[in-house]
Amino acid sequence: MPYGTVNADSLVSSDGGVISPNINSLRNRIINGAMVISQYNGTSTVTPSGGQYTMDRWKFSVSQSSKLTTSQSSVAPIGFTNSLLATSSSAYSVAAGDYFVISQKVEGFNCSDLGWGTANAKTVTLSFWVNCSLTGTFAVTILNGANNRSYPATYTVNSANTWEQKTITIAGDTSGTWLTTNGIGLDIYWNLGVGSTYSGTANTWSASQYYSATGATSVVGTNGATFYITGVQLEKGSVATSFDYRPYGTELALCQRYYEEIGRASSGGLLMAGCSTVIGQQINTTFVYKVTKRAAPTVTRVGSWNLINVAGQPNIYGADVDNVLFYASSSATGSAYAQNSNANNYITISAEL
Repeated sequence: MPYGTVNADSLVSSDGGVISPNINSLRNRIINGAMVISQYNGTSTVTPSGGQYTMDRWKFSVSQSSKLTTSQSSVAPIGFTNSLLATSSSAYSVAAGDYFVISQKVEGFNCSDLGWGTANAKTVTLSFWVNCSLTGTFAVTILNGANNRSYPATYTVNSANTWEQKTITIAGDTSGTWLTTNGIGLDIYWNLGVGSTYSGTANTWSASQYYSATGATSVVGTNGATFYITGVQLEKGSVATSFDYRPYGTELALCQRYYEEIGRASSGGLLMAGCSTVIGQQINTTFVYKVTKRAAPTVTRVGSWNLINVAGQPNIYGADVDNVLFYASSSATGSAYAQNSNANNYITISAEL
């Protein structure tokens, strides 16, 4: 019997047939919302400074260094295995221009159907699980890529050190410029401590760069305070549906559009190899990425590779969205190669937003 109509949320047809998974895979616009992918640092603890990605797709932006640490955690609510943990390192009094935020930048291609900036702007619902050692009113904000349209919203942590799911529905913005290309389509910020300069009225669109609603609780204001988050989902519509789990390989590939590494896990592997007939001859190796990048990436050779018949560490040339060329000169005739002698010698390819 052919399948009947499809219930996209349950992935079951009206006659009871099971539909293949991921039929509605763009339902969640957040990548790595379950915090399972951590190419950057594994489970190591990191002290963010400035703005940096500490887990895949998750960026910390801080105006002051050494005020908090972060790591991937195995503490999670039922149905999840990981979370992102932020821990305050002191009792810091946030100044007017300070900000300590966790964010994810959603690519314009992945939210173009929302129609923001037009009269047909669609409503979205943000849901997530949070566990904090503090109680009170907290804030999360959506901004555009130009940082001149923002919507601060509040949510309440009712019980300390307890997993609670939060749901926030936001009417789409009919004003401003919202990119629908490979740039920043929208940016979501979770407040861990934001000063008055970047705080505004809750639950309304504003032509301002706000990271928080006024009066929100500051996590960095309490020494040792903890903030866990996972199960983050942003979807079109006014109702929060069940979390859109994706296969691990699918989630990893989505992350690798923005960042991937070559060689870190394979100590002793050949990263670059060639053969020269005369000393000084150039040898080349092209690395093809696992996933086509969002834009031409920044490629970085990390560490000092072990060199055999190669005069100096390899150079990088011509990185594009699919591959990058490495080259070096030979120091002897015959086989020549560069080898990663340990897990600290590898290549990073970053096309982050």
